[in-house]
Amino acid sequence: MTAVAGAGSRAARPRDPFLPRPFVVRRHRQDTRDTWTLVLEPVDGVPMPFAAGQFTMMQAFGAGEAPISISGDPARPAVLEHTIRNVGAVTRALVHAAPGAELGIRGPFGTGWEVSSGRGGDVVFVAGGIGLAPLRPAVLEVCADRASYGRVLLLYGARTPEDILFGDDLRRWAADHAVDVQVTVDNGQHAWQGRVGLVTQLVERGGFDAVNTLALVCGPEVMMRYAAMALRARGVPPARLRLSMERNMKCGVGLCGHCQLREYFLCVDGPVLTYDVLEPLMARAEL
Repeated sequence: MTAVAGAGSRAARPRDPFLPRPFVVRRHRQDTRDTWTLVLEPVDGVPMPFAAGQFTMMQAFGAGEAPISISGDPARPAVLEHTIRNVGAVTRALVHAAPGAELGIRGPFGTGWEVSSGRGGDVVFVAGGIGLAPLRPAVLEVCADRASYGRVLLLYGARTPEDILFGDDLRRWAADHAVDVQVTVDNGQHAWQGRVGLVTQLVERGGFDAVNTLALVCGPEVMMRYAAMALRARGVPPARLRLSMERNMKCGVGLCGHCQLREYFLCVDGPVLTYDVLEPLMARAEL
């Protein structure tokens, strides 16, 4: 296995990483036209501790398995939340799992955001689309320890107003935890009165102490590439700029090689990696 300088720390792995644990769906919520959040509890009652930024392999019995980031609160490991976009046969089976249904969960896998390393400075979250879901645990962690951080900005870009995730959370984080939430959409038709444009334009507006900022970015790769460039242009040090590289996870333990990115196995060395590791790769047209 590769040793990765500058990457997020690897959390403890499950005892048998190939054995799914049965979880039961307790609640089932449709967030947008193509995205659902499932709230699950372990059948055996044993919590699954996880770090913000980690993912699991979710199995819909008879349909298959897919890597899904954890979107719940790390402080509540007895309840597992996953926010899933319906993009294929497996995710379709997952989002249609009704309360009472059982799913298999392997994990948690991968590296975390290491949010606590940002204490004493500003924190900037940059999310695109469903990329807000893997960042949600990190936002909750900061909100739970809000006095330890300076300015906290959440810069979020969605395709349309109807695609904005966690609207209630966004309002609560702003009102109760002094999070500067800025939202923009690609297409602002209808009654939208907010910003229209790219999330990178929100980065360029600044409003944070760049040198002492921890920046966490998650979304489509092209969005992360340009967001990282904008954050670097603002002066955020590369070691304090972290991206979640989620692609082609299959085994979760670095054996199958499907997620290999040069010498890195993203399922174990990532998904969270620092920009000083990724910068040589982000300069390429295709990662």
